[in-house]
Amino acid sequence: MALRVVRLGSPRQPGEGLRLGTVRRPPRGVPKTRFAADDWYDLWLPLLAPSAETIKLGQAADDPAQWPQFCRRYRAEMAEPGPQQLLVLLAALSRQTAISVGCYCADPAHCHRSLLAELLAKAGADMA
Repeated sequence: MALRVVRLGSPRQPGEGLRLGTVRRPPRGVPKTRFAADDWYDLWLPLLAPSAETIKLGQAADDPAQWPQFCRRYRAEMAEPGPQQLLVLLAALSRQTAISVGCYCADPAHCHRSLLAELLAKAGADMA
């Protein structure tokens, strides 16, 4: 089994498993009853999303020198006890079952999900 990092709202891939939304807010204009059916997510995990302040920092990072500030702040948030425990849990589950985590951003290189993948791998996740 393995853990994948995906773009929420994209078509599911075979073997993707349970899709977890690591976003601060649910998709706009989508009824809760449609979240899983429309390939957004099966479960919402905002604890692994950047804080509102950190999201603003990342969205404003047009200059390549600004992106590392977002990365430092997000990693610091994920080092807190709650997110750390969740990262370790997801890493352990990835060795037993298929799981995917994701965000809405179009560019994974300019999104917290690329950092989340690194953190999960560091926690021992079996990455796809």
